[in-house]
Amino acid sequence: MAKTPKSNLYEDLKRQILTMELDPDADLDEASLSERYGLSRTPVRDIFRRLAGEGYIDIRENRGARVIPMNHSTLRNFFLVAPMIYAAIGRLAVQNFKPSQLSDLKQTQERFRAASENMDALAMVLENNRFHEIFGEMSGNVYLQPSLGRLLIDHARIGHTFFRPRNQDMKRRLQVAVGHHDSFIDALGAHDENAVVDLVFEHWELSRENMEMFIAPQGLKADAFLGGPATQLLEKSS
Repeated sequence: MAKTPKSNLYEDLKRQILTMELDPDADLDEASLSERYGLSRTPVRDIFRRLAGEGYIDIRENRGARVIPMNHSTLRNFFLVAPMIYAAIGRLAVQNFKPSQLSDLKQTQERFRAASENMDALAMVLENNRFHEIFGEMSGNVYLQPSLGRLLIDHARIGHTFFRPRNQDMKRRLQVAVGHHDSFIDALGAHDENAVVDLVFEHWELSRENMEMFIAPQGLKADAFLGGPATQLLEKSS
């Protein structure tokens, strides 16, 4: 499908939000975007409404659009529910995936692997996000897919340090994550629901400490999110 200024604006804003090129809570200037992309105000507002519906931005009456913020409440809710939704999506993906979707997943994994080898952080963020989006598409569930999409936005933003490893241990964790993706593909091909769900929790544990590195400097008590109620809920669901 040919790219248009409108589709370019949509894809660019999504990418910039996921990769933190646009900070949480950043204002979006309708006039400057209209000029930059050669669009009138109406299609820009259409894109804003679409992105707002998908959870990327927030449109405030008489105050314009802004990148969806991240705050204490956002983070708490994310850590409480993300693994459970990922596990439910994984189980349904095994039940409902189409061969073409598995092929898409494999191609996305190869791009993710190449990005990890090149230490291309922005490409890793986007390909990892796409990998998990495909799981949502495989699930075919109209209730869970929007929730997954919203979670993935914050997962990319909170976990961006994972794709910028600062030491050998973080590099090792990144390679384990690449291996997890391969194992997801194998488990899907084998129609093994339990293996996929087990992998979901392993994958989550792997990235959790790196996410904590992102939020701890902001004075947020990650321990409160990563243990207690969240842990109890995960144990009950496993």
